[in-house]
Amino acid sequence: MSSISVSPRTLADVLPGGLARSVALVAAGAVLVGLAAQVSIPLPFTPVPLSLSTLAVMLVVAALGSRRGVASMALYVLLGVAGVPWFTAHHSGWAFASFGYAVGFVVAAWIVGRLAERGADRHVLRTAGVMVLGNLAIYAVGVPGLMLIAGLPFGKALLLGVVPFLIGDALKILVAAGLLPAAWKLVGQRR
Repeated sequence: MSSISVSPRTLADVLPGGLARSVALVAAGAVLVGLAAQVSIPLPFTPVPLSLSTLAVMLVVAALGSRRGVASMALYVLLGVAGVPWFTAHHSGWAFASFGYAVGFVVAAWIVGRLAERGADRHVLRTAGVMVLGNLAIYAVGVPGLMLIAGLPFGKALLLGVVPFLIGDALKILVAAGLLPAAWKLVGQRR
């Protein structure tokens, strides 16, 4: 009798367990993003603060994959809307400038998670490309949200909600592009 070896689709699949593992990972991912969002720096020229939440989102959803990643980010958003003060700067609810970016985490989760399931998080350059796509998804939802909540025209929302964050997001992409492939190498050495 021969056994068939199936490669893990995501880093989360390396861990033993089934449904209980997935539920725990979804909850842990939401909590990790909530904690990372508390590491924030308000900027005097924009209503959107700098935070580590986007880095946490990218790492979490790449590790979890599309379904668990979307579930984790949806849990993060739903609990935040319900009153858990874990959005950036201890916000909860939905009526604050960066809420659209949090909703964008759900969209980014599906994109980044799906590409990670296809192995795009195992090499530095492909991982960087995936993280760029994830950031674009966050901006695509965050900027219209900023326009609605802050009453800004599109150009002003881009100026206040994207431009100040490009260098920081580039650095976060570089970190993720180094960490994810390195994690896969560690996993490969243990298997």
